[in-house]
Amino acid sequence: MEALARLAAETVDTVAKTAADEKNIAAAASAGFAYGLAAIGPGIGIGYLVGQAVSAMARQPEAAGMVRTTMFLGIAFTEALALIGFVVFILLKFA
Repeated sequence: MEALARLAAETVDTVAKTAADEKNIAAAASAGFAYGLAAIGPGIGIGYLVGQAVSAMARQPEAAGMVRTTMFLGIAFTEALALIGFVVFILLKFA
């Protein structure tokens, strides 16, 4: 009888561990998906920004220095969005 009680207790512990593991797996998957979505926007934004900057420099080569400076500022601000998404990913993963 004691063996059955011990087996039942081990089964409950295994089910509880499995549920906790499944929760961790689901949290990691959803956090990774969220970071993937957070990286898409800045990627598109930076591509568009650089394309427009190159186009502007080709049309007015004398303004290339000012356009390049503005482009790098825009890239920095857009990349900050991806970094914020990464921080949220870390918070979701380890919180």
